[in-house]
Amino acid sequence: MRELGTVPSRRFAAFFVAASVLGGSLARSGDTDRGIESLPTLADASVEAVARDVDRLIDQFLADQGVQAATRCSDEDFLRRASLDLAGRVPTPEELASFVQEAGVTKRSAAIEQLISSEGFSQTWAGYWREVIYSRATDVRSLRWQNVFERWMAEQLAADRPWDEIVTMLLTATGDTSEVGSTGLIFAHGGDPTELAAEVSRIFLGIQIQCANCHDHPYDSWKREDFHELAAFFPRIRVRRTMDGEKRTFVVESADNARTGKTPPIDIDLAFKLLDRDQDGRLTAEEVEGRKALGNRIFRMIKLGDADQDGALSRSELEQLAQRPMNQVGRGAAEYLMPDLEDPTAEGTRTVPVSFLDERSVPFGTKDLERRGALAESIVSSNHPWFARAMVNRIWTEMLGQGFYSPVDDMGPERTAELPEVLDTLAAGFLANGYDVRWLYRTIAQTEAYQRAMPQAESIDAPAFAAMAPTRLRGDQIYNALMQVIGVEKLSRRALAASRAVQGSGGDGDFGRALFSALFNYDPSTPQEDLTGSIPQALFMMNSQVTHGAASSRGGSMLARTLREFSDDDDALAAVYRRVLSREPTMEEAAICREHISHVGNRAEAFEDIVWSLLNSSEFLTKR
Repeated sequence: MRELGTVPSRRFAAFFVAASVLGGSLARSGDTDRGIESLPTLADASVEAVARDVDRLIDQFLADQGVQAATRCSDEDFLRRASLDLAGRVPTPEELASFVQEAGVTKRSAAIEQLISSEGFSQTWAGYWREVIYSRATDVRSLRWQNVFERWMAEQLAADRPWDEIVTMLLTATGDTSEVGSTGLIFAHGGDPTELAAEVSRIFLGIQIQCANCHDHPYDSWKREDFHELAAFFPRIRVRRTMDGEKRTFVVESADNARTGKTPPIDIDLAFKLLDRDQDGRLTAEEVEGRKALGNRIFRMIKLGDADQDGALSRSELEQLAQRPMNQVGRGAAEYLMPDLEDPTAEGTRTVPVSFLDERSVPFGTKDLERRGALAESIVSSNHPWFARAMVNRIWTEMLGQGFYSPVDDMGPERTAELPEVLDTLAAGFLANGYDVRWLYRTIAQTEAYQRAMPQAESIDAPAFAAMAPTRLRGDQIYNALMQVIGVEKLSRRALAASRAVQGSGGDGDFGRALFSALFNYDPSTPQEDLTGSIPQALFMMNSQVTHGAASSRGGSMLARTLREFSDDDDALAAVYRRVLSREPTMEEAAICREHISHVGNRAEAFEDIVWSLLNSSEFLTKR
């Protein structure tokens, strides 16, 4: 039994009800070191100072390895890379030309600031977090409203809300899922305490504690009790279907005012009188199924209460079942019950909520929002490094194509990071700046590590961060890049073969974005080396009306305008490359294209082939 102490006062009173309850902490004997060391203290936590420290540490590491870092990337590559990362789009030919021609050592810093201050920043990263949360959703009903979460997240990022406040709002959310975007994480997992414990730890701490669900973690120091004590913060959540006029939706709410842990009483005498057709003192599935509310309720209880496994409920079994504490996932329970591995049908052990991060606990009977508020405070605390590290590792990995830990959500204390001093320097700066999200992106983009060129063939196996690693574009980025080629803001619904499979996955009626999201998006927690293109993706890029429209030379299309503007084939070719790939063709590429134009004999048709080939190239679908 843990000794109970005092829970510190709540920091985020605006997000949950302040609790004057008793909590507790008593470390288990025999616990190994869990990596809860402090982050370093920085003399200067400004963007410029931390970026310099990061580059100094990486350069020293590479020098010790005898490795020559890649040179700075070209201006064209930098602007395309930064535009995709910070605004979710590719630069226009005009932006590209202006940037390349501009002189001065601060032009890249200025471009970073302009992109990170744009509306595209909040939109593209809201899309990223949508995929993080919904790629592993266990309640498929939630997918219909993922655009509500995305809009909410975009609003938080646009308002410069600190990361700790965003996470606190996600953990303590209540409300209508069709209106309150912060309910997205809880709804995505149907309010299931075990799923929420696993996802909260994985996403926001980079720790896969779910491996301790059924046994002590095989590779880390987490015990089975750690996982279930974390899950014990979530049992009082209820996800309830509701009707608002003709609109059917769901509500995430606290079940504190619901029943206090007992199954509603069943009139057992009446049940046997009405349902026990053969009068053998046993209720079978065949006897009760479909027999109105009482029968259907008992039908659902047979598997749970059939202690002797005879396929039926006896009177004594039904009496025992009626006394069990309610523990239905997403329905709201008084307390969390840790399953008994030896007897899965047993009631389980009532478990006190305890955070494995700092042993913070709350006692039995604590209300839902007070529980979740206490957990949120423990997760975002500056007293451990995992919260700051997890965010830094995620964003660094997404921007540079390689992380300090891989996968990004498996940073357990027994793992070894690549360049841990660099990770901790960035995490310390992130913390010192109040978990300022834009500070983190600015700092990473300002580093020389971010601005390195792609590796040459002979140095493809160079150590981490010696060169930029290529990464696959997400669906939103591909869609935006195609819109840039076509020269429109979004596709009309008529231009798409919109299917029921993508309805609801895009916001604000942008069916094109919905289609690309459904087809090209992937779980951002997946390592890049594990990502491969699919046959449907390849077929879409090769054969879809969208791609053929982008490569068309008819009417007022991009290609038609380009061919009219540039009568010289080399000039037209350069314009096409700048629009599609944000660079000029190499001498070898130009020679191949000229040969193709000559061979086809029809200028418009040959250029259509070239544009189609560029759109289907791996370079178009990749951030370089």
